Amino acid sequence: MNVITPIREVQAPLPPLPPGKGGMDLFEAFRAALASLAANKLRAALTSLGIFIGIAAVIATVSVGAGARERVLSSIQSLGANLLLVWGGNVRMGGVSLGAGQRPNMSWDDAQAIPREIPAVSMAAGVTRQQQQTVYGNQNWSTTVTGTDADWFAIHEWSIAEGRFFTPEEATSGRKVVVIGATVAENLFGDENPVGREIRIRATPFEVIGVMARKGQNPMGQDQDDTIVMPFWTARRSVMGAPRAFARAVATISVKVHEGESMRDVEEQLRQFFRQRHRVAANEPDSVSIRNLTDVATTMDGAARTMSMLLAGAAAISLLVGGIGVMNIMLVSVTERTREIGLRLAIGARRRDILRQFLLEAVLLALFGGIAGILAGIGMSYGIAHVAGWPTVIPPDAILLAVATSALTGLFFGYYPARKAAHLDPITALRHD
Repeated sequence: MNVITPIREVQAPLPPLPPGKGGMDLFEAFRAALASLAANKLRAALTSLGIFIGIAAVIATVSVGAGARERVLSSIQSLGANLLLVWGGNVRMGGVSLGAGQRPNMSWDDAQAIPREIPAVSMAAGVTRQQQQTVYGNQNWSTTVTGTDADWFAIHEWSIAEGRFFTPEEATSGRKVVVIGATVAENLFGDENPVGREIRIRATPFEVIGVMARKGQNPMGQDQDDTIVMPFWTARRSVMGAPRAFARAVATISVKVHEGESMRDVEEQLRQFFRQRHRVAANEPDSVSIRNLTDVATTMDGAARTMSMLLAGAAAISLLVGGIGVMNIMLVSVTERTREIGLRLAIGARRRDILRQFLLEAVLLALFGGIAGILAGIGMSYGIAHVAGWPTVIPPDAILLAVATSALTGLFFGYYPARKAAHLDPITALRHD
């Protein structure tokens, strides 16, 4: 049999065989795989493109989803940890349902009684709000005026940027002092220090004693810094006013729960507290509505995770297409190199050596595409996060998973072509045209 012609037609040079052995070790198989890919650079690059797109999409979707969840959780946590918000429930008058919160049914006294009656609660503060126009010099700004107790700042974990908070004594005495949010400070005072200055609300002068640290938007998209906080009784007497029957009414009550206590247990205790205090019959609905921000965070986080999984599933289709591309090009490679394979087998190469070399080629193809996809995905993540305005979160396990997925894709889709190459009959392969 003449084997000279097949030797001349081999596309890539054969790696040297170790003396006395017909096979090659892993390092030599790795070198042979790299040499084969280098001989067809453009084809290898185009084959890796499907893996590149799939991995880049997976990294981007996972990172963007993690960043979105981080933004949602941080906005919820900005409201305060271990926090329950109590809102007025549905009120019926003459058989007509007015809806939740349409008529005050909670009072400042309710808020004061909660920590006394429920040991798991550390603090509670009644809150009343109203939109008002504020004036400083020739500047004016419409903002939300919040009347509450001194504990409200600690309940919502709000720190001070300049000045100080008002004290319990100032709150009970009805002092005309206010603490303003960062947005109000910017629009009324610009670069001027607001502390010690005087603003007017409904023609009533108030001394600015502090500026709260910036918190940004809440989960509902409202600017938390666009507010003015003053003592509850000051707000009632000097700004909001109220009929004598509603003078002690509050719109909401912020409840701070001790660390380690069950939020659900405290939530149930609050329901029972208001049912007894408001004398609600057993067959009637609760008189208040309670929002557990932990549940809100869990729900929103679950929704973000579901969306990330759907996007990642769509990106996985690109990986499947890329894997099929790897299999296709490896089958073409086996066909083109049939004589080379036959020669290797004829001079003593083992079938597992052929299998290993072609598997390594498929894995390297996928890995090259995967590594390029990881870099592109990280760049896309930073770009999307910058445009959307949320933090960039790239989980390290997502990168490790992407590398592993690339290698496994090459291994899975490259196995059939590699097995086909390893099981070629040497005589038939040498006769292949």
